Amino acid sequence: MDGGGEAKNGLVTEGEWAGWRTWEGSDPFEDHAGPFYFRHDPDGTPRCAFRAEQKHMNGGGFMHGGCIMTFADYCLFVIAREALEGQHSVTATLNGEFVGAVPLGALVECKGEVVRNARSMVFVRGLITTGAENVMSFSGVIKKRGPRK
Repeated sequence: MDGGGEAKNGLVTEGEWAGWRTWEGSDPFEDHAGPFYFRHDPDGTPRCAFRAEQKHMNGGGFMHGGCIMTFADYCLFVIAREALEGQHSVTATLNGEFVGAVPLGALVECKGEVVRNARSMVFVRGLITTGAENVMSFSGVIKKRGPRK
């Protein structure tokens, strides 16, 4: 795991990300784009995070918008995890408003909420930040595809 320490059953046990979890190995694209991490705050709110590396930057020296969108898509599923328990699911829509930039080395975080958990869809919104600065607000819909086997 790139810079994250050892992970056992998804739990990182050492380094900067000790106490965080990862889904490494379950999504090859996210493994390549990340590494992305998640945990739950003491109040139970899911939080996602990663550190901005050179591979995440654009030609202007700030984080590439595609990287931010990829992270938002990852966050959709972390935020909706309980609503999706036991379900195969896919992103149906993802809308984002870029409102700030992310410099190299910054800690990028996201918190959000499930707006509605319907029979076949989960509606989510979130906010990606770095420090006290907002980077992107987003909303998305996840389509439940049926039970996992």
